[in-house]
This record gives sequence, structure tokens and C-alpha cells, in this order.
Amino acid sequence: MTRVQQIGVVIGLAIVAALTILRAGDPGIFKLIRGVTFDEYQRLVPRTFESMPVRVIDIDEASLREFGQWPWPRDRIALLVDRLSQMGAAAIAFDILFAEPDRLSPRNVVREVAGVDPSFAEKLPDNDEIFASAIAEKPVVLGFGLSNEGNYRPPVKAGFAFTGESPVSAPPYLRASTPLRPQLEAKAAGLGHISLNPGNPSPVVRAVPLFLTDGTQLYPNLAIEALRVAQGVSTYVLSGAPDRAGIMTSAKIGDFVVPLTAAGELWLYVSPDRAERYISARQVLAAEGAAPEVAAAIDGSIVFVGTSAAGLQDIRVTALGENVPGVSLHAQAVEQILSGHYLSRPDWADGLEILMIAVLGCLLVVVTTFVSPAVALICGLLITAMGLVASWLSFLYAGLLFDPLAPIVSGSIIHFAATSFRILVIDRERRAVRRAFGHYLSPSLLHRIEHTRDALRLGGDDRELTVMFVDVRSFTEISERLAPTDVVAFLNTLLDALSRHVVANEGTLDKFIGDSIMAFWNAPVDVADHETKAVRAALAMRETLAELNAGDAFGFGPEQKVGIGIGIHTGLACVGNMGAKTRFNYSAVGDAVNVAARLESCCKEVGFDILISDSTAKSVQGMALIEAGAIPLKGKSSRTQILAVVGDERVAASAEFAALVGVHQQLMQALLSHSKNTRKLIGTAKLRAVQVIDGLAEFYQRISGRTDHFREAPDGLEKSAAD
Repeated sequence: MTRVQQIGVVIGLAIVAALTILRAGDPGIFKLIRGVTFDEYQRLVPRTFESMPVRVIDIDEASLREFGQWPWPRDRIALLVDRLSQMGAAAIAFDILFAEPDRLSPRNVVREVAGVDPSFAEKLPDNDEIFASAIAEKPVVLGFGLSNEGNYRPPVKAGFAFTGESPVSAPPYLRASTPLRPQLEAKAAGLGHISLNPGNPSPVVRAVPLFLTDGTQLYPNLAIEALRVAQGVSTYVLSGAPDRAGIMTSAKIGDFVVPLTAAGELWLYVSPDRAERYISARQVLAAEGAAPEVAAAIDGSIVFVGTSAAGLQDIRVTALGENVPGVSLHAQAVEQILSGHYLSRPDWADGLEILMIAVLGCLLVVVTTFVSPAVALICGLLITAMGLVASWLSFLYAGLLFDPLAPIVSGSIIHFAATSFRILVIDRERRAVRRAFGHYLSPSLLHRIEHTRDALRLGGDDRELTVMFVDVRSFTEISERLAPTDVVAFLNTLLDALSRHVVANEGTLDKFIGDSIMAFWNAPVDVADHETKAVRAALAMRETLAELNAGDAFGFGPEQKVGIGIGIHTGLACVGNMGAKTRFNYSAVGDAVNVAARLESCCKEVGFDILISDSTAKSVQGMALIEAGAIPLKGKSSRTQILAVVGDERVAASAEFAALVGVHQQLMQALLSHSKNTRKLIGTAKLRAVQVIDGLAEFYQRISGRTDHFREAPDGLEKSAAD
């Protein structure tokens, strides 16, 4: 590990530590994002609405039009209780506060009339007493609200039993409540608080506290009190942590065990708001009595009485984004308990998420520092995908709520910081190498240099190379006809088009020498099958030049065609940085370079544009090659066997080339034996050659003038040509 990498790791780990501490503090923005994430899960897969014995008696707009504005006189509420009880309601829970005396009670109305004898007023009916009589001995649960004034706390109608350590201090704190009318409070079968999210600033109701506490006594909420009364049970059995007080894990309410958060909350798993859940109070209070279908819906059901009228301002927002009456959330809580479909965020979820930030953050720092940015990005994306998938599957199949975004956001910050540091500091040397070799090497070779240890060493290195020389034919004549600036434009157009094929086939551009190109393969790093790649580059140059000529890219006119010669040889050469300390070139020198240059010069004599030596041809498989003789090269004591590159594998597999090879083999035998049939075979070969490729006819035309190149060919030459 280099010093720079060590610094990068230290900085990355410091960021990981800071983000881990931040998540442990769980600021409000993290809670908000977590809540929105869980909302989205519910929107994707909401709880399915099922027909449950739970109904909402809705004091809706139609009911207010029928019976007048709210509040109604409590004798009408008493009538509502009597009707619901007669229809067989298992429990009747009021999401309504009865804290003040009924101002519409006849007794209270008369008392306000001046001059009326008070004793007469006492003889008149009192609606609160009528209501109290109506709820007596009936399964009625009244709701109480929270207050910041006074110290009144309502009586508790149920008992509590605990397992584990005491969870009494776990729920939200009840400072005081709104007092109910004494006679109502005494006659009710149950009392429950109606607050859905006390102390929570979010408008979305995601979790409902099933209990409140004053430090010594627990107070149930309206929903579970209605469930308790409906079952006729008298005690809540609460489970706490086995080794720590002040934590609540579950509540047993009759036959139902409800998983809770540590603070005694139930995560609401809501279903879409449905009309089937509601029954208008107008239908229950109808003068002719409730319809049979209404009575059937109420029979055996837990009934919640509340309002959806907009003017009464009891509208809440669910996780599905729906605005619903608050009373419906109490009903949904009971529906959820009856269905057994729970959401749960385990106590250890926070710890797991904090641990994931720390562990995955450290992993990302290491990966980003020591592997390529692309691999680091892929790892980051995989971690992100795995986190999302794991969180989603936990919700879908187990109802578990794990926050994927905090680890993902933290991981993204860590990855960005580590990558930025790497780009700014660690990659300086790599960028320098890329700038130096970007003009000479293909992107794939640059990648291999960057990722291969000791792939690039300064100085000379003996290695096998495949060397190519390319030269423009009749360049002197072309340059004499053109102005100097036009000559430069011509060369730039041609050499740019041809040199691209060197880079595309993993070659290294050595230099441009006037109208010539020198390139080589297998340096500065190993290139597999470098001989074949060099030949492919030459064939691509031939095709590109033909396209340039056909399109008159040089502006010489359709009659003036530009030609090139290409020589390729494979052999040992010395390659490395050569020159002065202040200026040097990455180049190759040696016999292999000289042979390639001589082969390119021989293209004029042979009459063909691409020639390769037998050392190159031995490693080129499947190409269309024909023997071109053994020619003397300047500086070489023996002749060099050469072959002409007719085409690629497609040409080699063609019937026309197969026919040409047959004639060519006969011609080689005739040249070796001084046969009188040589001239006829040359003519036949010309005819066959025209069917294969343009320019090959000239090759056969010139064979008659260089028969000595074939008569002294080494043994086995014919077999290589045939192959």
C-alpha cells in the first residue's frame, strides 16, 4: 500500500465513523426519510381490505343534514346506543369527547330562562343521565383526550399483568386528560384515549400508541379497549424485556397477541379506505328502523362512532396518502389485529442499520481505494441493490421494517468521497501514463498497462514483435503536383484513416516518417495472436483506402487512385524508450524492423500491396495467403520467403479462392521444373485472380519477370502456401 493510498483509507474511515455517529444520533431528517420509505412500501403492497366484524358509524354530512348540526343532544346519542345494542354490536366505542354537559338538555335549557323556578328545572329530563342510563350494562367504550392543563386522569376499567421486567415507563407520558361527565365515566364499560400520534409532528399517522403512562398506571387506547370489551376480558397481559425495564414487546388482549414497539406502539398496516367500512348514522337512526343489511353488518361487530364531516376537523393522513376520518384509523387498528397482519420494526433494527453503515462503509473505502473505479461503482450498486431487495423482502414476507436508505445514502457519500480522493490524488501517475501513451496505444492496451504490475518499464527490452511498415505509392509524383499545404492535408487525411486500424487492433503506433507509418504489436505489453491482429489491420487499411478513393476523399479526381504498400514481419527486436534524457521516443529497433521495411519496399517489385514474411504467416490461421517467392533483401545473407495477403477468412473459404489456389500450386510446380506450360498457367491464374480481388492480376503479370524467386524457394514452401 502506497502512502497516498494509506491517506485515502484514513480519510475514508474517518468519514465512515462520522456517518455512523450521525446515524446513531438519528436526527429528524433520518426519521422523516425512514417514515417516507415505509409509506412507499405500504403503497406498493397495502393491506388487503377484508370483511371484518368492524364498522364505523359515521356522523357524516348526510346525517348532519337529517338531524341538524353537531353536537347532537345526548338523548339522540342514547338512541343510537340503544339501536346499536339491539342490533347486536359486540362493542360500541365513541371517538367523541363527552367532557361538557349537554347544553341541549331540557334541564339545562330551562335553567337559562329567567324567572323559571329552579325546582321545576330539576324535574325536567337530563340528557346526560339519559345517555348514562343507555350505556349502563352495555359494551360501550368512551374516549378521553389529552390535556396540557390540570392533573386529571381517568379511571382504568381493566387490569394489567406483566411478564418480564415492568414496561410501565415505556409508553408516551400522560400528563393530564380531559375529564368526562362523571355519570358517563362511571357507567362506561371501558375508557380509552383517542390520540393517534401524540407528540409526533408528522401529519401522517404511521404508528398508534396502544397505551399511555403516568409513570405508575397504564391507560389503553380506544381501539384495544373496544377489542377487550367485545371479548369480555378484564385484563391486559403485557410482555416486557426479560432483562431491562421500560421496554414493551407485546400485548395480549383476550385471544389476540399484538406485537408492539418498545414504546408500546402498533405500526399501522392500513388498507385503502373503503365505503364498506362505513355505515351512516342516519341509517341507524332512521325513524322506520335500520335496514336489514345494516343490522346484519352491525350484528357481532365492534362499532366505532365518529365523524367524517369536514367541518368537525377530524381528518387524518394515512401511509397510503389518503385523507380519512380519525375514527377509521381506530377501526383499522382493530381490523389489523383481527387479521393478524402486523408490521414490526425490531428493537435491534437501529443497531443493525448502524452496523451496516460501519461495515459496508469500510468495505467501500477499501474497494474504492484498491480496485478500479468501475469495479468500485459496480460493488456500490450491488450493495445498494442488495440493501433495497433485503429491506423489501423483509417487509413483503415478514412485515419487518428495515430502513435501506440510511445505509445507502451513507454508502453513496463514502463512495463519492473515496472516489473523488482517488481521482484527485491516487490516479495522478496513471493519468500521466495515459497522457503519454494515449497518442500511441489502443484503449485496451492502456487499460492493461494500468492494471498489470511491471507491464511498463523504461529502457530497452528484447521481445518478439510483429512490425508493420506502410508507405504511399508514387508520393513524389503526388507532392510535385500539389502545394505544400495540400500535401500536408493529403497526408493527414490518409494517415489518420489508416493509423486508426493499428490502434483498433491493439497495435502501437511508433512513428510517422513522411508518407510512411511504422507500427508494431506485442509491446509494451503482451498481445495475444499479435501476428493475426497485424494482418487484420493491414486488410482494414486496404478497405479504408478503397473507400477513400471511391469517394474522392483526396480531391484528385476519379481517375487518380492512391496506392499503398504494406510489409509485415515477426521477429526479435529491442523495444523501449530511446533518445536523449530530455527527449525520447518509445520505439523498436533491430533486424525485425529492417526486414519489415524491406518487405514494404518489395511490394513494388512483387506487384501486390500486402506482403508478410513466413515467420508471420506461420502464426496466421485461416487467412487467404498465397506464396510470393523467396526474395533477397538488402543486408540479408539468405533469401526471405514471403507471402501475399489476399484476404481474410471469408475470402479463404470462398470457392473462387480455392480454384485460384489450385492453379497457383500448379504454377509453382511449373516454375520449379522450368515447364513450358508456365505462361499458360500464368494466364489462367490471372483469370482466376480477377474473380478473387482487384490487383492480384498484376502480381501474376510480374511473376514471369522474377521466376528465379520461385526456382530457389526453400523446401516445404509449397505446403505453406497451400495451407
